[in-house]
Amino acid sequence: MTTALLAGGGTAGHVNPLLALADHWREQESDAELLVLGTAEGLEARLVPARGYELLTIPRVPFPRRPDGAALRFPLRFREAVARTRAIIRDRGVQVVVGFGGYASAPAYLAARLEGIPIIAHEANARPGIANRLAHRLGGRIGITFAGTPMRGARLVGMPLRREILQLDRVAARPVAGAFFDLDPARPVLLVTGGSTGARRLNQTVGQSIAHLLGTGWQVLHITGRDRGGDDPGIPGYRVVEYCDRMDLAFALADLVVCRSGSATVSELAALGLPSVLVPYPVGNGEQRLNARELVAAGGAVVVDDADATPEWVRDALVPMLMHRAGIARMAAAAGTVGRRDGSAALLGLVREALATSA
Repeated sequence: MTTALLAGGGTAGHVNPLLALADHWREQESDAELLVLGTAEGLEARLVPARGYELLTIPRVPFPRRPDGAALRFPLRFREAVARTRAIIRDRGVQVVVGFGGYASAPAYLAARLEGIPIIAHEANARPGIANRLAHRLGGRIGITFAGTPMRGARLVGMPLRREILQLDRVAARPVAGAFFDLDPARPVLLVTGGSTGARRLNQTVGQSIAHLLGTGWQVLHITGRDRGGDDPGIPGYRVVEYCDRMDLAFALADLVVCRSGSATVSELAALGLPSVLVPYPVGNGEQRLNARELVAAGGAVVVDDADATPEWVRDALVPMLMHRAGIARMAAAAGTVGRRDGSAALLGLVREALATSA
């Protein structure tokens, strides 16, 4: 029996691939003990127990980005997180650590190295994050989502996708999705979402442009994120929700998606053959624009800069796009050409190789 510690969390982009691997692993190896390491503040605190996995928490210790009080406290707090993780590894007989980035991963990688067990890191973005770069430096095996991610020796495994996405029959689920969101499944739907944390720019733009959007004959399903703006005016055909636990139904209802280009979102759009307008998050190291490259090159998506995603853009570009259904259908067909659905199996294969080598 294998005992593994899956580390990651914070946002859905880290939690969902972790859970996707865990579900696939449990299907392949029913007696595997799969523990999840996260923080009490992240999305994993709700999603992991709900999925039936044991969540073990350590303090949230962000890497300092400026010389301030948090930077001075970081070394001690990080050592404490590593020590707590090492105790978990020893007490639970953990044989391998698989990390997905986020606050819990870096302490887990270092703890695994100190305990002499294999490290596997899944890098979701086209530009690797700090935690997974640490895993690389510690000699871990790296699985990447996008070809061209600059991590020497990494293996292209794709994105582990949730089973509700892999098993989704969009046509069959559309009537159920329409009833769930109180929208007409016989009419086209524009899905707007900023991901699990929301996107204030998209929320403001859609809120100010709803008359133009509804005037095309399309309905709008708008997932705003909590406390990110975007009030519900109660207009027929315009459905506003703060957070959506049933993104499979949202995707089943969508005919076009306007969203951020987080790696999980991009991978799910491609796997489902959903056309999209991608608005990369403008803060960070630019990974979201890189995540979009393959889907855009195939013709399945277009990219709009965050600063350009204004009500004027809706009127001059998005509304004409909605009126051209044949063009959206071509984008959908193109998106499906770059989707892959074997990310969980490929990543589990990498883990098993590491276990076999360390045995």
